Amino acid sequence: MTVTVEFPPSGSASMYRSVIRSDARLTYGQAERREAEGAVAAALDLTDRLTARLRDQRFARGALRIESPEIAFEFDGRGGVERAWKESEPTAHRLVEELMIAANEAVAELLSSRRREALYRVHERPDPQAIELLLAKLADLRVPTPPAPEQLSPAAAARVAAQASELVMDYTRRSRRGGEAFPSLVLRSLKQARYDAENLGHSGLASPAYCHFTSPIRRYPDLVVHRALLRELGAADEAAPGDLEVLAEHTSAREREASQVEYLADELCLAWLLDDELFERGWDEPWDGEIVGLIGSGLFVRFGEVFEGFLPARRLGGDYFEPNELGTALAGRRGGTTYSLGDGIGVVVERIERAEGKVELSPAGRTRR
Repeated sequence: MTVTVEFPPSGSASMYRSVIRSDARLTYGQAERREAEGAVAAALDLTDRLTARLRDQRFARGALRIESPEIAFEFDGRGGVERAWKESEPTAHRLVEELMIAANEAVAELLSSRRREALYRVHERPDPQAIELLLAKLADLRVPTPPAPEQLSPAAAARVAAQASELVMDYTRRSRRGGEAFPSLVLRSLKQARYDAENLGHSGLASPAYCHFTSPIRRYPDLVVHRALLRELGAADEAAPGDLEVLAEHTSAREREASQVEYLADELCLAWLLDDELFERGWDEPWDGEIVGLIGSGLFVRFGEVFEGFLPARRLGGDYFEPNELGTALAGRRGGTTYSLGDGIGVVVERIERAEGKVELSPAGRTRR
């Protein structure tokens, strides 16, 4: 593929040229396997090396390193779920992701440096108190933590959060413990990314300017940015929306709602799939699980790689359990037994509410009701 884009100097619309030529049309799988003609395969290899360098540079400047495999589904063509699995990000996905990040940063830097109106994707620095609490939780769970100054500024908190993300990912890979629970602790200590009419930087990417530019057919903020860029290049004269602050708040809220719908859809699919698997496997067969979350009334457990359920504290038996001071474990008042985040635990499925996507568990060895 050949791509040439020339931007005009500030205040000039005399130069705007774009040339795009596609030499091949590949799926992600074909690109991953290099199923292409020699020249295209060689170009993919080169781009792969370049984007790997971009990725390394991004982490070196302080970007967060949190890698969470997504759950993928295969359906049977009749509306049923055939199977589900965790899908690590293929190299071909990372290749596209890094180029998208580079494009988003380039456009955001251009627009913000010229103080142009647009919708920026912002991720503000974390609260120092939240990062101090994160370090205390990780230490309590015997996870390595980075050194931190006595007085954390927001900038220092961002650096410590990035260092903690590196240590957490390295620890979970080496120890095979807390693969889901510990990265989630890091993410929950951060502020939520959102849209804003002002460029406030993106802490998670360690980027001074960032926007969403690459998907104008599916995200409205990208369309706003495209129109702003076209105005800046002298290719359009449509005025910017007059209510960018309202649009930023609206699109941020819609994004959160869409994410919640996506999460619920996954839970519904998994509940139906689990019900089918238990029909074949038997309900009394135990599963190996990991404690990935907890509240006062019980534990959230990931099991069978993709399934998640809730284990009520009343079913743990033998004691009265309550969260410890840091919220990293349920501890028994009398016996001192603890159930900590990242711990392995055997469970059996007690009940499935397929219409709600909810799964209730019991400890393995306990007779089902």
